[in-house]
Amino acid sequence: MIEEVFRVNLPVEEQLTLKRNRFSPIDRDAAGQKRISIVTGIHGDEIEGQYVCFLLAKWLNENPDKIHGIIDIYPAMNPMGVDSITRGFPFYDVDLNRVFPGSTTDFLPAQVANGIVQAVKGSDYAIDIHASNIFLKELPQVRISRSNADELVPLAKKIGIDFIWVHDAVTVLESTFSHTMNTLGTKTLVVEMGVGMRITKAYGQNLSEGILNMMSQVGIINRPLTPQGKTSISTLNSQVHFINSPSAGVFIPSLEHNVIVSKGEKLGEIINPLLGEVKDVLLSPCDGLLFTIREYPVVYEGSLIARILEDRKEI
Repeated sequence: MIEEVFRVNLPVEEQLTLKRNRFSPIDRDAAGQKRISIVTGIHGDEIEGQYVCFLLAKWLNENPDKIHGIIDIYPAMNPMGVDSITRGFPFYDVDLNRVFPGSTTDFLPAQVANGIVQAVKGSDYAIDIHASNIFLKELPQVRISRSNADELVPLAKKIGIDFIWVHDAVTVLESTFSHTMNTLGTKTLVVEMGVGMRITKAYGQNLSEGILNMMSQVGIINRPLTPQGKTSISTLNSQVHFINSPSAGVFIPSLEHNVIVSKGEKLGEIINPLLGEVKDVLLSPCDGLLFTIREYPVVYEGSLIARILEDRKEI
């Protein structure tokens, strides 16, 4: 059932609306049933989640008799951003994921954030799907702040995603959708995958299967489990290394992401096209999993090139 959860008037007789597709049991009262919200499109240039929403809605449309709880699908929480391929909230130059929980009396992005919170509030679970930006390609991962790890890591494992990154919280997380919803009692996972402005079909297919598995395990749907991939967990016993460019130039990678690298292995080069010179050679600082790689070639000093999850056998 398509439902409008938020509406606000815009200039020139236009309106901004947020919509969800709600799936409920057909043969029982939905009251008291578990509820999950699938959220994406908070950043307008992150399209990976659109395909996941499509795949989930397709399965639910085809299997209404297997729905035992409430599934809410929100494909575009920042619809103007999605329409204009803008990461932030258009005209305000604001990152919507930095104004939660929002307010009904604040500026428009904060009103939208508040509308999102009010719509999702009360869900038992939420999955906030993001892509990377146009500069980086990410291996599918669940990101969890260390303060929520005990509660959320077991839930993330049910998805069977490539790995779980448990990281130290920073102040900015307090203004995100996931932090707000976890504070309100909705167990919320943040999924990051792929690259901005693109859809990686294999990632979307794997994640949608994982979400269906998770919904089956918590009793929201009735569906046999499909095989899941191996999950790695970044904890105090495994470090994430950030590799930044030492100079400006064009980055030429030597490896794809989602590979195991050895300490000292070549990750790529920074070249100078004008002089025909290799300015820098980037080497892996450890053995581990290369889960982030630079997608956009032009770099400046300090640009993020890669992230590597260190092999815990070294620690």
